Amino acid sequence: MGKRAKPEEIIAKLREVEVRLARGETAAAAARAVGVTEQTYYRWRKEYGGLQVDQAKRMKEMEKENARLRRAVSDLTLDNQILQEVGAGKVLSPSRRRDAVDHVVEGLGVSERRACRVIGQHRSTQRKPGTPRGDEGRLTEAVIHLAERFGRYGYRRITALLRADGWHVNEKRVYRIWRREGLKVPMKQPKRSRLWLNDGSCVRLRPTHKGHVWSHDFVQDRTHDGKVFRMLCVIDEFTRECLAISVARRLNSRDVLDTLSELFVQHGAPEHIRSDNGPEFIATALRDWLGRIGVKTLYITPASPWENGYCESFNSKLRDELLAREIFYDLHEAKVLIEAWRQHYNTARPHSSLGYKPPAPKAVLPAAFIPPYCGGVAA
Repeated sequence: MGKRAKPEEIIAKLREVEVRLARGETAAAAARAVGVTEQTYYRWRKEYGGLQVDQAKRMKEMEKENARLRRAVSDLTLDNQILQEVGAGKVLSPSRRRDAVDHVVEGLGVSERRACRVIGQHRSTQRKPGTPRGDEGRLTEAVIHLAERFGRYGYRRITALLRADGWHVNEKRVYRIWRREGLKVPMKQPKRSRLWLNDGSCVRLRPTHKGHVWSHDFVQDRTHDGKVFRMLCVIDEFTRECLAISVARRLNSRDVLDTLSELFVQHGAPEHIRSDNGPEFIATALRDWLGRIGVKTLYITPASPWENGYCESFNSKLRDELLAREIFYDLHEAKVLIEAWRQHYNTARPHSSLGYKPPAPKAVLPAAFIPPYCGGVAA
Protein backbone atom coordinates (compact mmCIF):
# COMPACT_ATOMS: atom_id res chain seq x y z
CA MET A 1 0.00 0.00 0.00
CA GLY A 2 1.46 3.39 -1.06
CA LYS A 3 2.18 6.25 1.27
CA ARG A 4 -0.74 8.61 1.81
CA ALA A 5 -0.16 11.99 0.13
CA LYS A 6 -0.09 15.14 2.24
CA PRO A 7 -2.43 18.07 1.47
CA GLU A 8 0.42 20.25 0.14
CA GLU A 9 1.56 17.44 -2.20
CA ILE A 10 -1.98 16.96 -3.47
CA ILE A 11 -2.39 20.67 -4.21
CA ALA A 12 0.95 20.70 -6.04
CA LYS A 13 -0.10 17.77 -8.24
CA LEU A 14 -3.49 19.40 -8.96
CA ARG A 15 -1.69 22.53 -10.18
CA GLU A 16 0.53 20.43 -12.41
CA VAL A 17 -2.50 18.71 -13.91
CA GLU A 18 -4.14 22.12 -14.52
CA VAL A 19 -1.02 23.22 -16.40
CA ARG A 20 -1.08 20.06 -18.54
CA LEU A 21 -4.78 20.49 -19.26
CA ALA A 22 -4.09 24.05 -20.38
CA ARG A 23 -1.54 22.67 -22.87
CA GLY A 24 -4.25 20.47 -24.40
CA GLU A 25 -3.58 17.14 -22.69
CA THR A 26 -6.47 14.97 -21.62
CA ALA A 27 -7.40 14.53 -17.98
CA ALA A 28 -6.42 10.84 -18.05
CA ALA A 29 -3.01 11.57 -19.54
CA ALA A 30 -2.34 14.43 -17.11
CA ALA A 31 -3.34 12.25 -14.14
CA ARG A 32 -1.04 9.46 -15.27
CA ALA A 33 1.74 11.99 -15.62
CA VAL A 34 1.51 12.90 -11.94
CA GLY A 35 1.22 9.24 -10.92
CA VAL A 36 -2.48 8.90 -10.02
CA THR A 37 -5.58 7.56 -11.68
CA GLU A 38 -8.22 9.73 -13.28
CA GLN A 39 -10.73 8.87 -10.51
CA THR A 40 -8.22 9.98 -7.87
CA TYR A 41 -7.66 13.24 -9.75
CA TYR A 42 -11.39 14.04 -9.79
CA ARG A 43 -11.71 13.14 -6.10
CA TRP A 44 -8.76 15.39 -5.20
CA ARG A 45 -10.13 18.22 -7.30
CA LYS A 46 -13.52 17.96 -5.54
CA GLU A 47 -11.85 18.04 -2.10
CA TYR A 48 -8.92 20.43 -2.60
CA GLY A 49 -9.84 22.37 -5.75
CA GLY A 50 -9.22 26.10 -5.38
CA LEU A 51 -7.48 25.83 -1.99
CA GLN A 52 -4.12 27.18 -1.00
CA VAL A 53 -1.62 25.06 0.92
CA ASP A 54 -2.21 26.83 4.28
CA GLN A 55 -5.97 26.60 3.81
CA ALA A 56 -5.72 22.86 3.24
CA LYS A 57 -3.66 22.45 6.41
CA ARG A 58 -6.21 24.37 8.46
CA MET A 59 -9.04 22.30 6.99
CA LYS A 60 -7.31 19.07 8.00
CA GLU A 61 -6.67 20.35 11.47
CA MET A 62 -10.32 21.31 11.78
CA GLU A 63 -11.37 17.85 10.65
CA LYS A 64 -9.14 16.26 13.28
CA GLU A 65 -10.49 18.62 15.97
CA ASN A 66 -14.06 17.84 14.95
CA ALA A 67 -13.34 14.11 15.13
CA ARG A 68 -11.82 14.56 18.58
CA LEU A 69 -14.82 16.57 19.78
CA ARG A 70 -17.21 13.97 18.39
CA ARG A 71 -15.35 11.27 20.30
CA ALA A 72 -15.42 13.39 23.47
CA VAL A 73 -19.15 14.02 23.14
CA SER A 74 -19.70 10.32 22.51
CA ASP A 75 -17.66 9.43 25.60
CA LEU A 76 -19.53 11.95 27.76
CA THR A 77 -22.85 10.67 26.49
CA LEU A 78 -21.87 7.11 27.32
CA ASP A 79 -20.61 8.14 30.75
CA ASN A 80 -23.90 9.93 31.37
CA GLN A 81 -25.80 6.81 30.38
CA ILE A 82 -23.68 4.79 32.83
CA LEU A 83 -24.42 7.20 35.67
CA GLN A 84 -28.13 7.21 34.82
CA GLU A 85 -28.12 3.44 34.80
CA VAL A 86 -26.56 3.41 38.27
CA GLY A 87 -29.22 5.78 39.65
CA ALA A 88 -29.38 9.06 41.52
CA GLY A 89 -27.04 9.82 44.40
CA LYS A 90 -23.58 8.59 45.28
CA VAL A 91 -22.71 4.91 45.55
CA LEU A 92 -20.37 4.91 48.53
CA SER A 93 -19.73 1.37 49.75
CA PRO A 94 -17.40 -0.89 47.72
CA SER A 95 -19.96 -3.70 47.65
CA ARG A 96 -22.63 -1.44 46.16
CA ARG A 97 -20.16 -0.06 43.61
CA ARG A 98 -19.27 -3.63 42.69
CA ASP A 99 -22.93 -4.42 42.04
CA ALA A 100 -23.32 -1.18 40.06
CA VAL A 101 -20.33 -2.01 37.82
CA ASP A 102 -21.69 -5.49 37.11
CA HIS A 103 -25.10 -4.04 36.29
CA VAL A 104 -23.65 -1.45 33.89
CA VAL A 105 -21.40 -3.98 32.12
CA GLU A 106 -24.32 -6.33 31.63
CA GLY A 107 -26.90 -3.68 30.71
CA LEU A 108 -24.92 -1.32 28.45
CA GLY A 109 -22.23 -3.69 27.21
CA VAL A 110 -19.36 -1.35 28.14
CA SER A 111 -16.01 -2.61 29.32
CA GLU A 112 -15.34 -3.21 33.01
CA ARG A 113 -12.45 -0.74 32.89
CA ARG A 114 -14.71 2.07 31.66
CA ALA A 115 -17.49 1.28 34.12
CA CYS A 116 -15.01 1.28 37.04
CA ARG A 117 -13.54 4.60 35.93
CA VAL A 118 -16.94 6.32 35.68
CA ILE A 119 -18.39 4.90 38.90
CA GLY A 120 -15.16 5.39 40.87
CA GLN A 121 -14.38 1.78 41.70
CA HIS A 122 -10.80 0.50 41.72
CA ARG A 123 -10.41 -2.47 39.40
CA SER A 124 -8.62 -4.57 42.01
CA THR A 125 -11.50 -3.93 44.42
CA GLN A 126 -13.96 -4.87 41.69
CA ARG A 127 -12.27 -8.19 40.97
CA LYS A 128 -11.52 -9.11 44.58
CA PRO A 129 -14.50 -11.01 46.03
CA GLY A 130 -15.86 -9.90 49.38
CA THR A 131 -14.95 -12.23 52.24
CA PRO A 132 -17.04 -11.53 55.38
CA ARG A 133 -15.45 -12.17 58.74
CA GLY A 134 -16.26 -15.26 60.71
CA ASP A 135 -17.93 -13.33 63.52
CA GLU A 136 -20.00 -11.10 61.23
CA GLY A 137 -23.23 -12.96 61.99
CA ARG A 138 -22.77 -12.91 65.77
CA LEU A 139 -21.81 -9.24 65.72
CA THR A 140 -24.87 -8.38 63.64
CA GLU A 141 -27.11 -10.20 66.10
CA ALA A 142 -25.47 -8.34 69.01
CA VAL A 143 -25.96 -4.96 67.30
CA ILE A 144 -29.62 -5.70 66.53
CA HIS A 145 -30.22 -6.94 70.10
CA LEU A 146 -28.77 -3.76 71.61
CA ALA A 147 -30.65 -1.57 69.12
CA GLU A 148 -33.92 -3.27 70.07
CA ARG A 149 -33.17 -2.90 73.78
CA PHE A 150 -31.99 0.72 73.60
CA GLY A 151 -34.06 2.13 70.78
CA ARG A 152 -32.82 5.72 71.15
CA TYR A 153 -29.10 4.90 71.10
CA GLY A 154 -27.05 5.62 68.00
CA TYR A 155 -24.30 3.44 66.59
CA ARG A 156 -21.60 5.18 68.65
CA ARG A 157 -23.24 4.26 71.97
CA ILE A 158 -23.95 0.78 70.62
CA THR A 159 -20.22 0.49 69.83
CA ALA A 160 -19.36 1.49 73.40
CA LEU A 161 -21.76 -1.12 74.79
CA LEU A 162 -20.27 -3.78 72.50
CA ARG A 163 -16.78 -2.95 73.74
CA ALA A 164 -18.03 -3.19 77.31
CA ASP A 165 -19.31 -6.68 76.46
CA GLY A 166 -15.87 -7.74 75.20
CA TRP A 167 -16.11 -7.06 71.46
CA HIS A 168 -12.99 -5.63 69.80
CA VAL A 169 -14.74 -3.56 67.15
CA ASN A 170 -14.51 0.00 65.83
CA GLU A 171 -17.26 2.44 65.00
CA LYS A 172 -16.88 2.08 61.22
CA ARG A 173 -17.68 -1.62 61.24
CA VAL A 174 -20.68 -1.12 63.52
CA TYR A 175 -21.86 1.74 61.29
CA ARG A 176 -21.69 -0.49 58.19
CA ILE A 177 -23.84 -3.10 59.94
CA TRP A 178 -26.13 -0.36 61.23
CA ARG A 179 -26.81 0.98 57.74
CA ARG A 180 -27.00 -2.45 56.12
CA GLU A 181 -29.67 -3.61 58.55
CA GLY A 182 -31.65 -0.39 58.06
CA LEU A 183 -31.46 0.72 61.69
CA LYS A 184 -32.65 4.24 62.42
CA VAL A 185 -30.14 6.79 63.62
CA PRO A 186 -31.70 9.19 66.18
CA MET A 187 -31.96 12.79 65.02
CA LYS A 188 -29.37 15.17 66.42
CA GLN A 189 -30.55 17.88 68.75
CA PRO A 190 -29.68 21.48 67.75
CA LYS A 191 -26.81 22.90 69.76
CA ARG A 192 -27.30 25.99 71.90
CA SER A 193 -24.90 28.87 71.53
CA ARG A 194 -22.54 29.55 74.41
CA LEU A 195 -23.32 32.38 76.80
CA TRP A 196 -20.31 34.64 76.38
CA LEU A 197 -19.95 38.30 77.27
CA ASN A 198 -18.27 40.88 75.07
CA ASP A 199 -15.03 40.63 77.04
CA GLY A 200 -14.84 36.87 76.45
CA SER A 201 -15.86 35.79 79.95
CA CYS A 202 -18.58 33.19 80.46
CA VAL A 203 -21.84 33.96 82.18
CA ARG A 204 -22.49 30.69 83.96
CA LEU A 205 -20.15 29.08 86.47
CA ARG A 206 -18.37 26.07 84.96
CA PRO A 207 -17.82 23.00 87.15
CA THR A 208 -14.16 22.16 87.63
CA HIS A 209 -14.26 19.13 89.94
CA LYS A 210 -16.62 16.66 91.54
CA GLY A 211 -18.92 18.32 94.05
CA HIS A 212 -18.24 21.78 92.66
CA VAL A 213 -21.67 22.47 91.11
CA TRP A 214 -24.87 20.47 91.45
CA SER A 215 -28.07 21.27 89.63
CA HIS A 216 -31.65 20.19 90.18
CA ASP A 217 -34.93 20.56 88.34
CA PHE A 218 -38.43 19.12 88.14
CA VAL A 219 -39.81 16.82 85.43
CA GLN A 220 -43.50 16.01 85.14
CA ASP A 221 -45.28 12.99 83.67
CA ARG A 222 -48.55 11.03 84.06
CA THR A 223 -49.46 7.50 85.01
CA HIS A 224 -51.80 5.41 82.86
CA ASP A 225 -54.88 6.69 84.71
CA GLY A 226 -54.01 10.28 83.78
CA LYS A 227 -52.82 11.41 87.20
CA VAL A 228 -49.77 13.66 87.32
CA PHE A 229 -46.58 12.81 89.19
CA ARG A 230 -43.39 14.84 89.54
CA MET A 231 -39.72 13.94 89.59
CA LEU A 232 -36.93 15.90 91.26
CA CYS A 233 -33.67 15.25 89.36
CA VAL A 234 -30.35 16.11 91.01
CA ILE A 235 -27.09 15.77 89.04
CA ASP A 236 -23.42 16.55 89.52
CA GLU A 237 -22.50 18.79 86.58
CA PHE A 238 -18.84 17.77 86.50
CA THR A 239 -19.23 13.97 86.55
CA ARG A 240 -22.71 14.00 84.88
CA GLU A 241 -23.82 11.53 87.58
CA CYS A 242 -27.50 11.52 88.49
CA LEU A 243 -27.45 11.62 92.28
CA ALA A 244 -31.18 11.11 92.82
CA ILE A 245 -34.60 11.12 91.17
CA SER A 246 -37.33 11.62 93.76
CA VAL A 247 -40.78 10.54 92.51
CA ALA A 248 -44.05 11.62 94.13
CA ARG A 249 -47.46 12.94 93.25
CA ARG A 250 -46.55 16.29 94.77
CA LEU A 251 -43.16 17.77 95.61
CA ASN A 252 -42.69 21.04 97.51
CA SER A 253 -39.76 22.89 99.05
CA ARG A 254 -39.80 20.59 102.11
CA ASP A 255 -39.37 17.54 99.83
CA VAL A 256 -36.51 19.29 98.06
CA LEU A 257 -34.85 19.98 101.42
CA ASP A 258 -35.27 16.35 102.54
CA THR A 259 -33.80 15.00 99.27
CA LEU A 260 -30.82 17.35 99.41
CA SER A 261 -30.12 16.57 103.07
CA GLU A 262 -29.93 12.84 102.28
CA LEU A 263 -27.58 13.51 99.36
CA PHE A 264 -25.38 15.82 101.46
CA VAL A 265 -24.98 13.05 104.06
CA GLN A 266 -24.18 10.48 101.37
CA HIS A 267 -21.96 12.52 99.01
CA GLY A 268 -21.05 15.62 100.97
CA ALA A 269 -22.34 19.13 100.41
CA PRO A 270 -21.41 20.80 97.08
CA GLU A 271 -19.96 24.27 96.79
CA HIS A 272 -22.78 25.55 94.56
CA ILE A 273 -26.21 24.35 93.53
CA ARG A 274 -27.93 25.60 90.39
CA SER A 275 -31.69 25.78 89.71
CA ASP A 276 -34.38 27.86 88.10
CA ASN A 277 -36.58 30.33 89.95
CA GLY A 278 -39.40 27.93 90.80
CA PRO A 279 -41.19 28.48 94.11
CA GLU A 280 -39.83 25.19 95.49
CA PHE A 281 -36.21 26.36 94.94
CA ILE A 282 -36.46 29.99 96.07
CA ALA A 283 -38.36 29.19 99.26
CA THR A 284 -36.95 31.09 102.24
CA ALA A 285 -36.59 27.96 104.40
CA LEU A 286 -34.57 26.18 101.72
CA ARG A 287 -32.32 29.17 101.02
CA ASP A 288 -31.66 29.78 104.73
CA TRP A 289 -30.84 26.10 105.25
CA LEU A 290 -28.39 26.05 102.31
CA GLY A 291 -26.81 29.27 103.58
CA ARG A 292 -26.22 27.80 107.02
CA ILE A 293 -24.53 24.74 105.50
CA GLY A 294 -22.36 26.90 103.24
CA VAL A 295 -23.83 25.97 99.86
CA LYS A 296 -24.10 28.91 97.46
CA THR A 297 -27.18 29.10 95.22
CA LEU A 298 -26.99 29.85 91.50
CA TYR A 299 -30.33 30.93 90.04
CA ILE A 300 -30.63 31.18 86.28
CA THR A 301 -32.21 34.11 84.46
CA PRO A 302 -36.01 33.74 84.32
CA ALA A 303 -37.27 32.11 81.10
CA SER A 304 -33.72 30.99 80.20
CA PRO A 305 -33.62 27.20 80.69
CA TRP A 306 -30.46 26.86 78.57
CA GLU A 307 -28.50 28.42 81.44
CA ASN A 308 -29.21 25.20 83.34
CA GLY A 309 -27.99 23.18 80.37
CA TYR A 310 -26.60 20.14 82.19
CA CYS A 311 -29.85 19.39 83.99
CA GLU A 312 -31.99 20.20 80.94
CA SER A 313 -29.90 17.81 78.86
CA PHE A 314 -30.37 15.09 81.46
CA ASN A 315 -34.12 15.74 81.56
CA SER A 316 -34.37 15.37 77.80
CA LYS A 317 -32.53 12.02 77.94
CA LEU A 318 -34.83 10.86 80.74
CA ARG A 319 -37.92 11.71 78.73
CA ASP A 320 -36.59 10.44 75.41
CA GLU A 321 -35.22 7.11 76.64
CA LEU A 322 -37.70 6.24 79.41
CA LEU A 323 -40.76 8.42 79.91
CA ALA A 324 -41.72 8.47 76.22
CA ARG A 325 -41.25 4.69 75.90
CA GLU A 326 -42.88 3.31 79.06
CA ILE A 327 -46.45 3.18 80.42
CA PHE A 328 -46.66 3.55 84.20
CA TYR A 329 -49.80 1.95 85.61
CA ASP A 330 -49.22 3.23 89.13
CA LEU A 331 -46.77 5.34 91.08
CA HIS A 332 -44.91 2.36 92.55
CA GLU A 333 -44.13 1.01 89.08
CA ALA A 334 -42.90 4.45 88.04
CA LYS A 335 -40.54 4.61 91.02
CA VAL A 336 -39.08 1.16 90.29
CA LEU A 337 -38.53 1.75 86.57
CA ILE A 338 -37.15 5.26 87.02
CA GLU A 339 -34.69 4.11 89.68
CA ALA A 340 -33.59 1.20 87.47
CA TRP A 341 -33.01 3.62 84.59
CA ARG A 342 -31.02 5.93 86.89
CA GLN A 343 -28.75 3.07 87.90
CA HIS A 344 -28.28 2.13 84.24
CA TYR A 345 -27.56 5.77 83.35
CA ASN A 346 -24.87 6.06 86.02
CA THR A 347 -23.17 2.67 85.66
CA ALA A 348 -23.65 1.42 82.10
CA ARG A 349 -24.96 4.05 79.67
CA PRO A 350 -22.13 5.49 77.52
CA HIS A 351 -21.93 9.28 77.77
CA SER A 352 -20.64 11.09 74.69
CA SER A 353 -19.02 13.98 76.62
CA LEU A 354 -17.10 11.47 78.79
CA GLY A 355 -15.56 9.56 75.90
CA TYR A 356 -18.52 7.14 75.75
CA LYS A 357 -17.97 5.97 79.30
CA PRO A 358 -20.63 5.89 82.04
CA PRO A 359 -20.58 8.67 84.65
CA ALA A 360 -20.14 6.33 87.65
CA PRO A 361 -19.16 2.80 86.51
CA LYS A 362 -19.25 -0.01 88.99
CA ALA A 363 -15.92 -0.98 90.52
CA VAL A 364 -14.74 -4.45 89.48
CA LEU A 365 -12.74 -6.19 92.19
CA PRO A 366 -10.12 -8.87 91.45
CA ALA A 367 -11.26 -12.46 91.92
CA ALA A 368 -8.70 -13.12 94.64
CA PHE A 369 -9.65 -10.02 96.64
CA ILE A 370 -11.77 -10.70 99.77
CA PRO A 371 -13.11 -7.52 101.35
CA PRO A 372 -12.96 -7.40 105.16
CA TYR A 373 -16.00 -8.08 107.29
CA CYS A 374 -17.84 -9.82 104.45
CA GLY A 375 -17.98 -13.31 105.85
CA GLY A 376 -14.76 -14.43 104.18
CA VAL A 377 -12.24 -16.67 105.89
CA ALA A 378 -8.93 -14.97 106.54
CA ALA A 379 -5.89 -16.60 104.99
